[in-house]
Amino acid sequence: MKELAARLSDWSANAPPVACVQIMDVRGSAPRESGAFMLIGERWQAGTIGGGCLEWDCVHQARTLLQTGEAEWSHRFVLGPETGQCCGGRVDVRITRMDVALAARLQQQLAAQEEAWPVLVLFGAGHVGRALARALAPLPLRLIWVDPRAEEFGSVPEGVEARITSDWERVLAEIPAGSGVLVLTPNHSLDALIVAAALERGDLSYVGLIGSRTKRRRFEASFREIGLPEEQIASLICPIGDRGVRDKRPEIIAALVAAELIERFLPHPPQAA
Repeated sequence: MKELAARLSDWSANAPPVACVQIMDVRGSAPRESGAFMLIGERWQAGTIGGGCLEWDCVHQARTLLQTGEAEWSHRFVLGPETGQCCGGRVDVRITRMDVALAARLQQQLAAQEEAWPVLVLFGAGHVGRALARALAPLPLRLIWVDPRAEEFGSVPEGVEARITSDWERVLAEIPAGSGVLVLTPNHSLDALIVAAALERGDLSYVGLIGSRTKRRRFEASFREIGLPEEQIASLICPIGDRGVRDKRPEIIAALVAAELIERFLPHPPQAA
């Protein structure tokens, strides 16, 4: 989706022709939902409508449309033997040559979807924090990356908001209900302060802390001492990315945490029956 947004922002009426392939309606099982779209140029494409023969045929038809100068093409695909797919559903697809009005509608659609993305705050720009920023940047969330050490960020991925600040309390106070927090600072005392404040809010959808089960037990004991309710303490995710893979390389940890966030935190589009 972020790639689609970038392509749309670069598009202009004077640019080489571009076609939009959009799913207009879905019945039954299908690889993507109604409204999903992709952009097709003469030698490039961005986005996906689900892959397989459905997408292959649509890409071919879109490029044919660009060559012939047609304005629009529509087709109903039955995802059975005739398409080489066995999903069993039905997909109505429309392919349209891009114009200013269509580009504006698509940008509005993407903007509305992005507005609904949850906020995730990543505290810590160490080696795991950097790997996480790279892994999470493409996902449908608004990632805020916080650390007072400017030199630790390195190259900030596109779409990630880096905040060079030690005022973690303000950052935590400003995020809306339903947001998520990942805590990976180099200081365990600071970790404890941030996690305690996040749990105390009681309205966050995800609070994750890097560390071992021993670290968790020690933090739990300190949280009980300050009177945090057991229900809020139990909601803490620690260790993060605990999926039975014993590998501490930053990139592996980041991949495991990304999978965990997708399962626990990110909203999923409705699936057709």
